[in-house]
Amino acid sequence: MPETGFRTHSAHWGVFSAGWQEGELVVRPHPGDPDPNLILQNFPKALRHEARIARPMVRRGWLERGPGADDRRGRDEYVPVSWDRALDLLAAELKRVTEAHGPAGIFGGSYGWSSAGRFHHAQSQVHRFLNFTLGGYVRSVNSYSAGASNVVLPHIVGPTEDISRRNVSWEAVAAHSEIVLAFGGMALKNSMVAGGGISRHIERGAMQAAAERGCEFILVGPLRDDLPEEARAEWLSIIPNTDTALMLALAHTLATEGLHDRAFLARYTVGWERFEGYLLGRSDGQPKDAAWAAPITGIPAEAITALARRLPGKRSLITVAHSLQRAEHGEQPVWMGLVLAAMLGQIGLPGGGYAYALGALAHTGRRQNAVSPAALPQGRNRCGEFIPVARIADMLLNPGGEYEYNGEKRRYPAPKLVYWAGGNPFHHHQDLNRLRRAFRQVETLVVHEIGWTATARHADIVLPVTMTLEREDIGSSQTDPLMVAMHKLVEPHGEARDDYAIFTALAARLGKEAEFTEGRSAREWLRHLYGKTQADLLAKGLPAPDFESFWEAGEITLPQAEDDGGILRAFREDPEGAPLPTRSGRIEIFCETIAGFGYADCPGHPAWLPPQEVPEGKAPLHLIANQPATRLHSQFDFGGHSAEKKRRGREVMRIHPLDAAPRGIADGDVVRLENGRGACLATAEVTEAVRPGVVQLPTGAWYDPEDPAEEKPLCVHGNPNVLTRDAGTSRLAQGCTGQITVVEVTRFTANLPPIRAFTPPDRVAAE
Repeated sequence: MPETGFRTHSAHWGVFSAGWQEGELVVRPHPGDPDPNLILQNFPKALRHEARIARPMVRRGWLERGPGADDRRGRDEYVPVSWDRALDLLAAELKRVTEAHGPAGIFGGSYGWSSAGRFHHAQSQVHRFLNFTLGGYVRSVNSYSAGASNVVLPHIVGPTEDISRRNVSWEAVAAHSEIVLAFGGMALKNSMVAGGGISRHIERGAMQAAAERGCEFILVGPLRDDLPEEARAEWLSIIPNTDTALMLALAHTLATEGLHDRAFLARYTVGWERFEGYLLGRSDGQPKDAAWAAPITGIPAEAITALARRLPGKRSLITVAHSLQRAEHGEQPVWMGLVLAAMLGQIGLPGGGYAYALGALAHTGRRQNAVSPAALPQGRNRCGEFIPVARIADMLLNPGGEYEYNGEKRRYPAPKLVYWAGGNPFHHHQDLNRLRRAFRQVETLVVHEIGWTATARHADIVLPVTMTLEREDIGSSQTDPLMVAMHKLVEPHGEARDDYAIFTALAARLGKEAEFTEGRSAREWLRHLYGKTQADLLAKGLPAPDFESFWEAGEITLPQAEDDGGILRAFREDPEGAPLPTRSGRIEIFCETIAGFGYADCPGHPAWLPPQEVPEGKAPLHLIANQPATRLHSQFDFGGHSAEKKRRGREVMRIHPLDAAPRGIADGDVVRLENGRGACLATAEVTEAVRPGVVQLPTGAWYDPEDPAEEKPLCVHGNPNVLTRDAGTSRLAQGCTGQITVVEVTRFTANLPPIRAFTPPDRVAAE
């Protein structure tokens, strides 16, 4: 079969073109990408995988008994139905719930990265549908990735977007940084991904250029490869979740040896004196010096003081990774990293100061586009109810229960129907056995999905949707200059429909089709969204091809703004004329607002707050449950690249030889990870790239319980979220704490159970 024409497309992990050769889909990264992402190679084998959902399905128990709590969710059979039957059932259920409970009766979940396309973006589609047809929904705020920082940063320095995306650029790091102290590192597997797509992966090259110029990179973390080899980094191996203690000790050395920038602190910050009393031990009797921090962090006191003395007098950059705040008291390292940078006086200078989440996504450290990207309007949500995103199980298990958040005393909503499109909470959420119990409480769970994820297996109504290659769209982001025509490359799998078609049909049944569609087909929406960008280009006097020319060419290059350093650069240059959007207008080392909330788990200045979960007894090892390198979250876990990197069909857990040997674990053995919340199997890789006392198992392996009828079944595939703790970072942010937990690891000697994560659930004959 001859090669057919290659056409452009885009994904969160890269811009590419694809075509058919000898009956196989071939994916080619964009030729301008200096460091393409291999996750693109998940596409070919994912297209027609058995895990795909081919037709609408209804859970047997819901179909027979109607809406209501049901402990058979997650282990029931499914009944194939026609599209008309599924849509009629769903429209009637939406009408029932909203007539009885209003918009507050529906939780619009849809947390996820479903598509780089700006129109067929499932989260935007479902929110638009709920707003235009039902008047709104209970929403979630913040993110699993940055739940703590999203709340604390605006109080102490400014919005997360400004501090992470419009602050320190990779260009400035390559040209100006002299020493980069990277707490949690800047792993390339994370910066390979960007919402809306990415055409050039520049992070590796920027760090290599900086290192070749003489910039020193220092990685603080328990995993050696959280900075690439090109950075030539020193590895400061630290006990997990003790970074705040190290930062305090560094600050103590700077303060007691007079190495801090007192002029910067006086002009640009508030609260130094109150924090200094805590740092030096005047307020609590405990100086936060290197001797104090050494046993907490596992780093010798002399190494701490030596590092502190290297930082002043250089263009120093303090970076704090997302991972640090995805843990107990996650607000503290974010805040203390800012204080440490303020003490060095480099904030606002090119390549210096403070960079939260640099390298966490490909969006960070890049120039902003000078024109608006395409975006589907979501309409107005008339329901004021919301929850912090990581508190969904709390809401479902304790409707009406009280909780605290960002200075407010709130009550959890009591939704009856959960509508999920574009996302997989059985990947993102923690303590999956608790989540299973939570999802059994709702009256109806609706899921749009391409494949039989664990979330789909708990749903009452399952609607098969197209994957990105099976529809047209526009790829676009705020920080990448390419706008990409995402051509349809293959026909939909089975009876799959795109979200827009599904919601259009539902809106018609609810008498709201005109409001939802505004009279446009999917192609007409693409033309309309592109028209906004075209108008922006024309207004700036720039070339603006019409839609047909753009679609034929496959891409256009958008203008980008200059790297102006954002609000921190402006603030440094003119603190009175360009104050920060904080209560004081300055960097808040002590924050009166947070102090006024009276939270013992998040006081008015950064502090060392020991974690509740520490290795001991039956759980003597730290587990790092970080992001995977072979897929985005759990997307296309069944794809070729993801599958090839598993061992013995299971996710790979890394363990240090000093921990493997006494447990009789050899490289390639299947092991059991366990704590009081659950257990899972994985395949061991014995390596010195992890700190002794630490094991690492990435998230994203599809949850696969050996016996779903058990209260705490063994996940045979390697999903670490059966082990992680479902608790908020603090009463301030209620962010997730899924990065770090404690476990025991043993060699698994029983017969290996089969892996059924990608096998569709049992079904009974169609109605």
